[in-house]
Order: sequence, then structure tokens, then C-alpha cells
Amino acid sequence: MSKSPKPLTEEVAAPQVPLPVAVADTDAPDRRRWWVLIVIAIAQLMVVLDVTIVNIAMPSAQRDLGFSDGNRQWIVTAYALAFGSLLLLGGRLADLFGRKIAFLVGIAGFAGSSALAGAAPSFEVLVTGRVLQGLFGALLAPAALAVLNVTFTTAKERARAFGVFGAIGGAGGAFGLLLGGLLTEHLSWRWTLYVNLVFAVVAFAGGLALMRKGAPAVRPRLDLPGTVLGSAGLFGLVYGFANAETYDWSSPMTWGALAAAVLLLTGFAWWQTRTPHPLLPLRVLADRTRGASFLVMAIASAGLFGVSLFLTYYLQSSRGFTPVRTGLAFLPMMGSLMVVAQLSISVLLPKIGPKILVPLGLLTSAAGLALLTALDLDSGYAAGVLPGLLLIGSGIGLSLPPAMSLSIHGVRVEDAGVASAAVNTMQQVGGAIGTALLNTLAASAATAYLVGKSSTPATVAQAQLHSYSTAYWWSAGLFVTGAVIAALTFHKGRPESGEPSAPLVHM
Repeated sequence: MSKSPKPLTEEVAAPQVPLPVAVADTDAPDRRRWWVLIVIAIAQLMVVLDVTIVNIAMPSAQRDLGFSDGNRQWIVTAYALAFGSLLLLGGRLADLFGRKIAFLVGIAGFAGSSALAGAAPSFEVLVTGRVLQGLFGALLAPAALAVLNVTFTTAKERARAFGVFGAIGGAGGAFGLLLGGLLTEHLSWRWTLYVNLVFAVVAFAGGLALMRKGAPAVRPRLDLPGTVLGSAGLFGLVYGFANAETYDWSSPMTWGALAAAVLLLTGFAWWQTRTPHPLLPLRVLADRTRGASFLVMAIASAGLFGVSLFLTYYLQSSRGFTPVRTGLAFLPMMGSLMVVAQLSISVLLPKIGPKILVPLGLLTSAAGLALLTALDLDSGYAAGVLPGLLLIGSGIGLSLPPAMSLSIHGVRVEDAGVASAAVNTMQQVGGAIGTALLNTLAASAATAYLVGKSSTPATVAQAQLHSYSTAYWWSAGLFVTGAVIAALTFHKGRPESGEPSAPLVHM
């Protein structure tokens, strides 16, 4: 994880994308399939990098463009919300117009929006570019995975291809932290966005030359009312949380947006039971284990997105770390996450089941966040920051991969893709809401701390520390909430045997 991850730092774990429906092993293999895999891997690396590479550059971008602490979360939220809320629609468009066309349009659009964001003369233009990145990323990600699925037609080769694809997702987040630090420190924060053009040119040329043409034989009908209701509802939800710091919780701009979101999402759920071609069939959410997995990933993503944001600001603004050193500082968390994730999904989940494993992981991450609340202006990295990072990474590795695995376990073959898309939407939207909410709470805490005090540099620095600590405590609370939900809702014992309906890709 993330399929993720995150500061304004976005998820330290890279974003998840829909999983494919299995293809018959009797299909003739494409002789250019391994070249196609390289092309798709480059495109996937570009999308995964964008989750973390911008985060390290965020303090520099804020100084350059002059946006406030209250607005900084929109650099993360705009991308995550657009990506998460439009992911299901992107998969449908790939099925409707053809995977190759969707892939190429997604690549070109992602490159163009990256150039726009990189050249942004103002905060508003930067946010617009991030929204467009999320929009085209939601088209590119499912198209890339669908191409991969139909290109590799034997079980052995498909497993190998998805292994490469998953490794790109896992390692891409860590690579993004380092590359973001290098580009920001030695060139400019704008190059964390311009670098996407290099990946896009190679991927577009390769996709144009190597991918097969044609649209699927069976074209789904688009659920346009469902898309409008769902996307507008999710936007209202995040918008309400994001504006609480600016307009206060009692303002109609805050509670009005949240109330509208509830009505729109209720309407979306009602419509999905009435339309013959639902964007998200509610039977996917009806299973108790899957429902628990969706909730756990949304809550954990909310906590994880926020903490990485504030820890990046602490390291750079309070401790004076360079962007490169900041990227290196996060690597132990990424390493512990990846190592423990393999242990949890391969060894622990089959032996003890999710009812114990997932809550244990979430509580471990909460403990790591509690350690971070003790950081001050003189805290050292090895004694102060590192223990908390290792606990957070290990806890995420224990909890999210099993939850992600169970979120599509036992779904119908025809629902495998939409189930995975729903999981990924939960992660992205949960992260967007978490970033908006935690940033609002942190900014309010800093403002309250300064009331009645003179605004000296020392006082302002302490106010920032107080805001970070507030965010860590709230993030820990989110993880504890997720642990309680997991303990109450997951079934006892080990998961039932049997293969899931689609291969698992852990990003």
C-alpha cells in the first residue's frame, strides 16, 4: 500500500487499481507481450510515482506559490478525489471505447495535466492540474491493467506479469520519495511534475506501436445518473471537511456541503438498486467480510494520508531536513511495510485469520503515531522519528494487505473488476477525506495555540509542533476506530479456502 504510499504527502503506499477478470488460458499468446508489459510498467510507475513524488516537494511549492496551511491539503485531496471517484467510470469507458484508446488518451491527458500543474503560476492552477491528473489517471489505470490481462493468456505467464506489475506499485512509492527529493533539491519542485512527461512519451509511443486495436465485443452501458450522484456526493463530502478550517463547522459552506453529500450518496445507493446497469452493484458490498474490509481500508487510508503530510512538514520546516534527506527518512517505513506485508498475507492470515491480525496491525500503527506526538524541535531522527515510522509501517503491513485480499475474496467473476475498483475508491476517497479533516484540525489547533501569544518565531514554531501533534493523535484515533470495527465485524478463524475470482495485485 498501498495499492498508496502521502505531508502533503500522499499515501506512502501507491494507489490501487481495478483487478482484471480472468481470461481463458486457451487464447493465443501475443508475441509482443513482454514489450507490452514494459510499456504498461512504465505507465504504472508514472501513476505510482505521482502519489509520493509531489509530497516531498510540497513545502517548496507552498513557499513559492504562497498558499496557506489551510489550503495545502487540496494539492493532495484534488488528485485523490478525482482519481478515486472516477475510477469506476474509467473502467467502464475502457470497456466501451477500447483499452488501447483509453490507455493512450489517459497517458496523453496525464502528461498534459502534469505540464499544466508544473508550470502553474498560482495555487488555483496547480489544483486544477492535479484534478486533471486524477481524472486522466482514473482512465489510464484500469485500461493498463485490462490490457495486461488480455495480453497474457496463460496462468503462469499472467501470474509473472502481475507480479512485475505489483512490484512496480510497491517499489514505486519509495522511488518517488527519493526522486522527489532529488528533483526538488537540485532543480525545482516543478520538476516533480515535469518528470511525468518523460515517462509519458515512452509509454505513449510504446502503446501506439505495440498494443492491439479494437474495442471489446460486449460493450457495457454507462450508468450516467449513478456517476453524477456518486461523484458529486464524494466531492461534497471532502469539500465539507476541507472548508471547515476556512468557514468553521457552523458555516453553511461546511455543514451544507456535508448534508448535500449525504443526500447525494443516499440517492446513489438507491439508484444502484434500480438501474439495470449499476456503476457499483450493491451485492459487492453486501458480504460482511468485504464490507469490513472496505471500512478498514477507508479509515486506515484516512489516517495514513494525513500523518505523512505532517511528518514531511515537521522534518523539513521544524527540523531543517533537505528534500532528499526527507525522502530517505521515510524509507524505513516503506521497507517495514513491504516486508511485513509479505509475512502477513502469506503466513499469518492463513493461520490466524483477519479478526486478530487486522486489529493488531491497526493498533500497532496507532502506537507508532502516539510516539510521534512526543516530537519536539530538538528530537533526533534515530531516537524520535524512526521508532514511530517502523511501527506505522509494520502495522500497515499487518492490516491492509489481508483486508485488501479479503475485499474481493469470493466475489463473482463478473464482479471482480468492480469490487477491486470499489476497494481502490475507498482508499483514495478515504485518504482525501483524512487529509482534508486532519489538515483542518491541525490548522485550527495552530490558530488556537497562538491566541493571546505574541507571534515570535519560537511561538510560531511551537504552534506548528502543536498542530502536528494534534494530527498524530487524531490519526491514531482513526486507526483505533478501524481496529474496533475490524474486531467486531470480521469472522473468526481462517479465511475459507479457495482462490479469489481474480488475481490479487498488491500495490
